[in-house]
Amino acid sequence: MSGSVHIVCPHCQSINRVPAAKLNDQPNCGRCQRALFTGEPIELTAATFPRQLERSDIPLLIDFWAPWCGPCKMMAPQFQQAARLLEPKIRLAKVNTEAEPHLAAQFGIRSIPTLVFFQGGREVTRQAGAMGAQDIVRWVSAQLR
Repeated sequence: MSGSVHIVCPHCQSINRVPAAKLNDQPNCGRCQRALFTGEPIELTAATFPRQLERSDIPLLIDFWAPWCGPCKMMAPQFQQAARLLEPKIRLAKVNTEAEPHLAAQFGIRSIPTLVFFQGGREVTRQAGAMGAQDIVRWVSAQLR
């Protein structure tokens, strides 16, 4: 990446323009002053999903999950570890399919956990089933264009 990239703040949803060369320097939001990257997956809702998907220039990896799902619970710490390894190159996020059933329906989620990788606002690929952190990193890194 050269030039500047747009990053949507996970806290206040404002759009920040960050020099690509400074992404690894732990940039803060110009509006709320909080970290743009925390090494943690962000929780997306119907209200925040479109802005993160459409207005951010970095790829987005979403874990569609549910609180009652055993494999989802097992994968949660692995997904969290993957966030620490992949940010700021990729934003990792979670969508609770119980709280956001319309998002699950919109993306045709039929089993959970399902990881969906978006780049340029479009779905590139998806993977159903629990994965370890290193498997997540390998899988999503192979998808980067």
